[in-house]
Amino acid sequence: MKLTTMARSSDCLARAGCFETTHGSVATPVFMPVGTHASVKAMPPHDLKEIGVQVVLANTYHLYLRPGDELIRSLGGLGAFMGWPGPTLTDSGGFQVFSLSDLFSLDEDGITFRSHLDGSEHRLTPEKAVRIQENLGADIIMCLDQCPPYPADEAVLTDALRRTTSWAKRCQAAKTRTDQALFAIIQGGVDLDKRQQHCDELIELGFDGYALGGLSVGEPFAEMVRVVRAIAPGMPKEKPRYLMGVGSPDVLIESVRFGMDMFDSVYPTRMARHGSVMTHRGVLNMRNAQFASDSKPLDPDCSCPVCRRFSRAYVRHLVKSGELLAHYLTTYHNIHFLTELMAQMRDAIFDDRFMKWRTAFWRQYYDTAPPDDLDLPPSRG
Repeated sequence: MKLTTMARSSDCLARAGCFETTHGSVATPVFMPVGTHASVKAMPPHDLKEIGVQVVLANTYHLYLRPGDELIRSLGGLGAFMGWPGPTLTDSGGFQVFSLSDLFSLDEDGITFRSHLDGSEHRLTPEKAVRIQENLGADIIMCLDQCPPYPADEAVLTDALRRTTSWAKRCQAAKTRTDQALFAIIQGGVDLDKRQQHCDELIELGFDGYALGGLSVGEPFAEMVRVVRAIAPGMPKEKPRYLMGVGSPDVLIESVRFGMDMFDSVYPTRMARHGSVMTHRGVLNMRNAQFASDSKPLDPDCSCPVCRRFSRAYVRHLVKSGELLAHYLTTYHNIHFLTELMAQMRDAIFDDRFMKWRTAFWRQYYDTAPPDDLDLPPSRG
């Protein structure tokens, strides 16, 4: 997979480009909503397409356990199964094993774990992770990795890096489909030396794309940005760069600033389920009494159908009443907001005004100036 860079900012490392998949081209930078169970919560695929979503992410661990990757393969693969015509991405399942399974054992060959659904025992190896994802048929699949917790001591990080590199090699050897791109995952916590070491090791192996994993796991915002600034510019310029598990505007903007291309998170759908919506002037909690008689749209500066048709008072009523329509409307709006945010960033990069746009967004959304460089190390780019 090759990322074609169409434009670069002159005053930072932000870049806009595109790459091709079997199910269509993807313009970057791009945010990918998470459809854990082959469904973005509360959102039918045709609405995602209407919004302008380019890629949908699904979860290997969950789909392997239910309904099963073999069933999905027999029904035409992930896109056909969920009725989504565009590109898809699946993670390896490793993160969910570590975070959802109460009992698991880790060894050099793989992971033995018990299902969070029924307690049944399963074995996940690099080869099996690839086989499951080949059955699912996503356009982009991920290597099995070991994601260390935050914080983690040096011995834990060293062990995770060694095992992740070994597993990446085995995933590469196990891959048989030529219509799927395989991405490797760079680990190392917030230790910049270990991150760079691992990045260099994986680059030598020649994957289709590279991801920064093991972030957004509890580390402070400044630490996350430090890692992105230090490592992103050293990732291959001709390959997509993917920061896993982030979706808040501050992280998206600062990561694009330092050269990242792809992002995913449950952030917009989780916020929606709790009655919160993103607007151009910050987050609104629709449960608040101040919106009970508010006739304004959720976001007066938003063009989505929710903001064109419904008032804050009505959405609050739905949220407070526990109506299912509340989840749909707030989710639609939040995904639209982030999709438009990425489009604005792409436009700003093409017009070479990204840093000016960044300042204006921060002042409007967060009511403050954007952060300085937070004592970050100099970029390699």
